[in-house]
Amino acid sequence: MYARAALPADGYGIRRARPAESSTVAALLACAFADDPVMGWMIPDPSDRVHRVALYFELAQRQQRPRAGAVRVAATADGRLPAAALWSGPGRWAASALQALAALPRYARVFGVRRMGRAAEVQNTLHEAHPDAPHWYLPALGTDLAVQGAGVGSALVQEQPAHCDRLGQPAYLESSKASNVPFYERLGFRVTREIRLPDGGPPLWPMWRDPAPRPGPSAGERTGREDRRPGNGLAQ
Repeated sequence: MYARAALPADGYGIRRARPAESSTVAALLACAFADDPVMGWMIPDPSDRVHRVALYFELAQRQQRPRAGAVRVAATADGRLPAAALWSGPGRWAASALQALAALPRYARVFGVRRMGRAAEVQNTLHEAHPDAPHWYLPALGTDLAVQGAGVGSALVQEQPAHCDRLGQPAYLESSKASNVPFYERLGFRVTREIRLPDGGPPLWPMWRDPAPRPGPSAGERTGREDRRPGNGLAQ
């Protein structure tokens, strides 16, 4: 059991993660994903799973960082990071062939040589199921177990959908836990199908979020525009 930790009275802010915080972000996400079914399937030994998953998220951040705003955190005034999220913008969710090749030795360190094939199967399966339409992609969201239920993760992840609504852009994620599906549904995501990993792997639920419709002009605003047309007697 984890003791519930109180957030400071002045709350927290949401910002981009700083390069010096990469280890803290990786440790936070590793603890959040320690019981993740997909991570457990790729790294079945629980004795070093958290360590290996932290290495994985160190690598994931390294690939994300060149993208503006890709690593975001909820941060308190005293420097604690109660939640972190990784985002990729439209057309930027997949590493290039050169990046993927350069990362192979690091992935071997994360999963071990014997498990590299299984990790590759997961990646290939998710890539094949990934939507072609331009979208924002959320590959990872994690909250400090001590503050789960306090709304921090929700506040952190809500920032991007609100931005997507302003831009008229969709968003996408894969939930690896059925219990997390309602959380994302409350943010406007909907399950589109079920992905089954090969060789008896656990399921995932891809979720898509269309941008909220932009409010149309009110009757007064429409009338105002009409009144300003040349030749309209009311605008003379």
